[in-house]
Amino acid sequence: MPVLEPWTLHVTPTLVVSTALATRDHQNVHHDRDAAIRLGSRDVFLNILTTTGLVQRFVTDRLGSHVTIREIKIRLGTPCHAYDTLTFTGQQFPHGIEVVGRTASGVHVSGVVAVAR
Repeated sequence: MPVLEPWTLHVTPTLVVSTALATRDHQNVHHDRDAAIRLGSRDVFLNILTTTGLVQRFVTDRLGSHVTIREIKIRLGTPCHAYDTLTFTGQQFPHGIEVVGRTASGVHVSGVVAVAR
């Protein structure tokens, strides 16, 4: 089965904070570094809506804008913090595109994206 070209994203604090606020997620661990650290995290981290959007972008950037996303089924793993490097890989299968997003800490997101052409 075809393998998609990997995508590497350097996650900045601005990306974490702006996407959390754009998705109306006001949970402090996504925009307040002091609160995130106080609650046991090493820094602010991506929310699930941002991660879902990044998975979608990875697939459509690789397959083309003519592709329609039918369904995204993902599972979060380790948090993706500000200053992490997030690398997406994917492989096409008959049931959809299997996607994995990894940081140095491990798998941040994995799942399947169903598409229609």
